[in-house]
Amino acid sequence: MALKMRKNRSEEMEPLCPLGECMQLIGGLWTPNIIWHLSGGARRFSELKRDIPEISAKMLTTRLREMETAGVVARSVVPTSPPSVEYQLTDLGEELMPAIKSIVSVGKRLKIRNGLAVES
Repeated sequence: MALKMRKNRSEEMEPLCPLGECMQLIGGLWTPNIIWHLSGGARRFSELKRDIPEISAKMLTTRLREMETAGVVARSVVPTSPPSVEYQLTDLGEELMPAIKSIVSVGKRLKIRNGLAVES
């Protein structure tokens, strides 16, 4: 006897899935790390590179451009001599922080559960 098909009780999603849109952005390698480091305020490229030493300059450039195009990061030229560029989260980018903090919290609990060391 075949099992009865149950109705999905989760909230109806829009035709163009907003969850997928957001996950496509923050699911990119290094993107959450960049957002995390920008949450403390504007950073220059070299500062971000120092914050995330494992990322290559090419990948950092790529991710910053993607996030700027998505409206999550703002790029501004600072009129210094020589001119410098700073990146900061937009209001939309700031809205991602609670979700990223929640993911970090779950990640810490998963590491503990799996017997891996966790930094506090």
